Amino acid sequence: MKDAIVMEDVSVVYEGERIPAVHGVDLRVRQGEFVTVLGPNGAGKTTLLEAINGMLPSTGGRVSVLGMDVARQGRQVRKRTGYVIQNFSLDPLDPFLTRDVVMMARAGRIGVLRFPEGQDWEVVDDALVSVGMTEFARRPVGKLSGGEFQKVLLARAMAQDPDVLLLDEPFANLDVDARRDIQALVEDWRRERDLTVVMVSHDIANVPPSCDRIVVIHKGRVIMDGPREEVLASPDLGRMFGAWGARDG
Repeated sequence: MKDAIVMEDVSVVYEGERIPAVHGVDLRVRQGEFVTVLGPNGAGKTTLLEAINGMLPSTGGRVSVLGMDVARQGRQVRKRTGYVIQNFSLDPLDPFLTRDVVMMARAGRIGVLRFPEGQDWEVVDDALVSVGMTEFARRPVGKLSGGEFQKVLLARAMAQDPDVLLLDEPFANLDVDARRDIQALVEDWRRERDLTVVMVSHDIANVPPSCDRIVVIHKGRVIMDGPREEVLASPDLGRMFGAWGARDG
């Protein structure tokens, strides 16, 4: 099976900073694989995702996605990469309707000077059905709860019809039932579309059962990488998360 994502000795330093947010990362994700990146707040998890899709240029090393060099072909990479970001700002007075926000993801497929066609709206409506948000389709997004909006962001990513799905703390603001539903939905999408999924989380309890592999990152470096059950059973992981939780608390 071929690699969908390849990171070779990748470092990212934010402007004005001296210490890299991500340092010397080597990571390979196979096509169709589901990888969860675990780490405490500030470990570099979001930076890793943004380096993968080219939103944040790497200052060292090389990143390729679906055989494309992200530094040179970032725009093409983002067309084929769905990204559910964390802490998306939502203005209560925002007039955009839920259905329109999901349609925004189709822009890369439709083209800048073209209008959506019936087939595009079908994709959008199917995505809303899949996350259980059909009844909110014509509601302003500013009127949605945090959990409802999280589902809209997931529908938006899937309406893009991506080959790679990047999830940044996707279960934030979701209750237990909604979290379980979204986990099952992502797994169905992955299986049906041979989708490659990379999810980041600071919560060891949020690692989905369908995850193939866990990568642990701390202070911008990968410190563990292995099969899900093997990593979760590691005494080192328990000690690390206990220490992180004590500091965060």
